Amino acid sequence: MTIRVLLADDQALLRTTFRILIDTDPDMTVVAEAANGQEAVDLARDHHPDVIVMDIRMPGTDGLTATSRIAADPTLSATRILILTTFEDDENVANALRAGASGFLGKDVSAEGLLTGIRTVAVGDSLLSPAATRSLISRFLSVPDPHTQLVAPEQLGLLTDREREVMALAAQGRTNDEIADELVISPLTIRSHIHRSMTKLHARDRAQLVVIAYQTGLVSARPPH
Repeated sequence: MTIRVLLADDQALLRTTFRILIDTDPDMTVVAEAANGQEAVDLARDHHPDVIVMDIRMPGTDGLTATSRIAADPTLSATRILILTTFEDDENVANALRAGASGFLGKDVSAEGLLTGIRTVAVGDSLLSPAATRSLISRFLSVPDPHTQLVAPEQLGLLTDREREVMALAAQGRTNDEIADELVISPLTIRSHIHRSMTKLHARDRAQLVVIAYQTGLVSARPPH
């Protein structure tokens, strides 16, 4: 299956470079380009891409606002958003995830890193490094905010004990293989637990499951002593 990509960046030269790179991959194609956030929203509704590579800083409607609007549109529930920016600070990472992004990459990423990132979020996985998940993102996501709370803590009761255990380990940045090794079960079983948890909590993808884990207190942002 070909991964259909929408590029959103105000720099035309960068969009051209990314288009050439993506279009040379036999499993991907660029379906549209946007120069600002509002164009990204409009083109997403027109083309329903699998993945949007979204810059944060753009004139007019910025990438975070556009991400929030796209993630809130039920007709675009299958579209994943990969934030790509030179502004790699903690708060932007957290805000991108709150807005509905599935991953976060700096613009200094390698060509292969970008293509791998697109493939990762296209299948519903998150693109978050364990270090960022534990020490940076959690510091912002764990702060109670009724305006950005995705799930009430009591809704964790919908999950089985095993699902909560797997969700907590995923929120700490563990891969499916790492969780499987720790719990002595297969990676396929781990993936099943993750997907059932996403369904029960109405999480858009694995990245949003991470947000929920911190916001509900399932995982603590405090480093272990």
